[in-house]
Amino acid sequence: MEGPLQTSIHVCHENGQWMSRLPEKLWDIPLYNLALPGSHDTMTYCLDKNSAVSGNESKLVKFLNKCMPCIVHPIIMKWSTTQVLTVTEQLEAGVRYLDFRIAHKASDPSMNLYFVHMVYTTVTVQDILWEVLRWLETHPQEVVILACRNFDGLTKKLHCRLIACIKEIFQCKLCPRNVVPTLRTMWQCGHQLIVSYEEDVEVEEHCELWPAIPYWWGNKTATRTLIQYLERMKRMGRPEKFFVAGINLTENLRYILLHPFGSLKKMTLQSLPCLKIWIKQQYPGPKKECINIVAGDFIGNDDFVKDVIDLNTKINPPLHCQSKGAGTNSISFSAS
Repeated sequence: MEGPLQTSIHVCHENGQWMSRLPEKLWDIPLYNLALPGSHDTMTYCLDKNSAVSGNESKLVKFLNKCMPCIVHPIIMKWSTTQVLTVTEQLEAGVRYLDFRIAHKASDPSMNLYFVHMVYTTVTVQDILWEVLRWLETHPQEVVILACRNFDGLTKKLHCRLIACIKEIFQCKLCPRNVVPTLRTMWQCGHQLIVSYEEDVEVEEHCELWPAIPYWWGNKTATRTLIQYLERMKRMGRPEKFFVAGINLTENLRYILLHPFGSLKKMTLQSLPCLKIWIKQQYPGPKKECINIVAGDFIGNDDFVKDVIDLNTKINPPLHCQSKGAGTNSISFSAS
């Protein structure tokens, strides 16, 4: 128990079909102009307690973990875990952006790929891709954005294997990047998955892959400074297409030493009331200071997902964009 910081986890199953329930006036708006809830470091709910520290961590962390594993490893687990809901539970809760940090274990002779956040997960990437497919098949009008990132230890051969696996599993559910991804278009074509891939060479070779989605990462330990960072990024102007505003706080060594009994969960729960206010003040759309994907840690706590989804009620497209088959190039937005 987290004492007074314990917040109930709301897996709102009503959000499992939220896209299919959006009003028709939003069906012709590109998904990058809607508000979409996302999870930061989606797969950390199943980090392996017995895993070695990942290859891209500092030599100091590896050394300390090797010398004092009984002390260092529990600390790593406390500050690496960002989610407690499984990927299916996250999708059922309404999350539509999954942050997949993919890696290959340096000492692993097999071609198995895992997820990573300081340490590796117990499940493989392939197993989770099949799990996502099973969920999509039972939710035919929901669309998910899958962001493949990190790629620690992946060779060209492993990239080819991963992409082949994605294509084999999702097939026609994959939305090509030359499609304007509105709900109406994706429903008509049977597309349900947008895969962004943080490796430009591979994206150029495969039309099913979308470029890396920019992630506004504040790298802040305090809620106030994180919000200031996000507001500064908004003033600079949003990217033209998909992007993520990360409301996740980030610990550093000083913060950990000053909070010996702390954890990322405690850090996150303390920030939620202020971040909730900030989220409710946002507007989705193409304008300079509008938001798109909002990703956070421990997404089952508070009403984070619902608050992001509800931002879409602020969108008022002009009447000519509400008719069936209307074009998307001339859409303008106004706040209600």
